[in-house]
This record gives sequence, structure tokens and C-alpha cells, in this order.
Amino acid sequence: MEEERKRKKHRMKKKKGFKIALGIILLLIIGVGIYGFSVYNSVANTFNKTHEPLSRSVSDKRSTQVSLEKKDPISILLMGVDQRGADRGRSDSLILMTVNPTTNKVKMVSIPRDTRTEIIGKGKEDKINHAYAFGGIDMSVKTVENFLNVPIDYYVQVNMEGFRDIVDAVDGITVNNPFAFDIDGVHYSKGTLNLDGDKALLYTRMRYQDPRGDFGRQERQRQIIQAVIEEGASVKSLANYGHILDAIGNNVRTNLTFDEMKDIQSNYKEARKDLEQIQIDGKGTKMNGIYYYIVSDSEREKLSSMLKEQLNLK
Repeated sequence: MEEERKRKKHRMKKKKGFKIALGIILLLIIGVGIYGFSVYNSVANTFNKTHEPLSRSVSDKRSTQVSLEKKDPISILLMGVDQRGADRGRSDSLILMTVNPTTNKVKMVSIPRDTRTEIIGKGKEDKINHAYAFGGIDMSVKTVENFLNVPIDYYVQVNMEGFRDIVDAVDGITVNNPFAFDIDGVHYSKGTLNLDGDKALLYTRMRYQDPRGDFGRQERQRQIIQAVIEEGASVKSLANYGHILDAIGNNVRTNLTFDEMKDIQSNYKEARKDLEQIQIDGKGTKMNGIYYYIVSDSEREKLSSMLKEQLNLK
């Protein structure tokens, strides 16, 4: 009985994980039918605003463009960017999600921000999150593709600085904080917390007091996104869809078109039933006083083989 309870709980977590990955984009698509044509147009206009294509149409690691209508396996790079004012910022959260609608499996690989790798287009090795600061979305995508040796078909970028607007648009969120800490004069007690946009943003930025460092920070970012999805799915938030649309339009960028989002929601949603979250094994070290996360070639090859199998690539 106890073992079965644990399995059920694990399956529930998997379903929530898929919402974390695509929730911000797909939430409003799924809810369109509730409000009819006028809201459909509002959603379409919002996601036309979020659309920002890559400089290339097809990845160098693919021979042909993927077809969502034919249900080809796809990969999506999820990026949480810490952008402040005119500063482009860095990609503080990187998750590569692969979806196979034939096997109905989703695999999500969290890439530590301090991972040392070749920055494609810069001609040197550095922290992987610096790729965005050097060359924006295109350089980030190419660098992650090179690091894992798999194609990236789509990306979804969320501005973490503006994420406070999204939290406030759903009237705040509730999270379960695993331990008490203080940051910038704000105290976060252990247990259930109700957070507004400003406090939610600070919650995602703390890492130096976390015994798991950046891994703990990534977990809090996923926790915040999950909480936004749960609040956004409620009746009270759907009634406030205009503010949610404004927040998304201002803080989300993706090369997915509105029609492609609808195809993903229609043809890939069953894959949420089997989701695996994967952490990359490595070790921390300092070079010239700078901390890096070092991933061995054998670990990269293992990850690449697993992802290629997921994407039906030879």
C-alpha cells in the first residue's frame, strides 16, 4: 500500500512537471474555449507579440524541419533570463525539454548555469549562461546544441525580472519553502508562504544560503513557475486574463508561432503522463578564482545518446 501511494504521488509530480515546462504558453490556449472568439483573438495577438524567430530556420544538427502535424519528436530550450533594465543579462535557468509523442515520454535536462563549455561564436570556453550575455538567444541555442550534441527546435524565454508582473497578474502565489532564509532584508520562513511579485522574484534569486547552491535555486524557479500555473488555471485568474496576457506579452519570447503552440497542445499533450527530470552529473572547481561546474566528456556523451534516442535521431 505504501509503495503504491508513493508511485501515485510520483506520477502526480510528473504531470505537474509538464505544466512547469509549457504551462505559461499553453495555459491560455487550453482555456480559450471558455471565453470564445474575442479572447481567442486576444490570446493570438499576445503570442504574435511574443514571437521572435531564430536567425536560422533549421538546426545544423537536423537534415529537415520537424513537423508538428506529423508528431515528430521535438526539443524546446526553456530559458529564465535575469534581465535588468538595459542590461541583456544572463540565462540563469536552462532546461532542455524533449518530447516524444509516439512513446509519450518527456525528458527535461537541467543545465547548471556555471557549466564550463565552449561558447559557440565567441571562440572560447566560459560559463554556459554567459552565452546569452555575449550573443543573445541565437548564441545560447547554438552553445547548448554543441554542449549536448542534439538539435534545438524551439525556445521559450521568460524574463525573470519581469516575472513579478506575471505573479502579480495571478494575484500572488503560494509555495512551500523547505528552510528559512533572509535576502535583501526580507525574511522567508520555513513552510507555506504567500508571495507577491517582488517577493517571488527574490525567492528565485537566493542561492548562496542554499546547501545545494544553484541546484536549489533552479528548484525554486521551477516551484515559482509551477505555482503561477496553478494560480493561473483558477477561475479567479481566468477572469483576470487581460492582465495575464499583458504580463506574458511583455516578458515571454519564443520562436513558436501561435499555430505551432496549438499543434503542440493538440498533438503532444499526452506525453505529460511520463516525465523524467534529469540533473547533469559533474563537479565544481575554481579556475583563476572563478567557480565552474565541470561535466566530463563521458557524461555529455551519455546525455547526448539518451536525448538522440528520445528524438528518434541516429
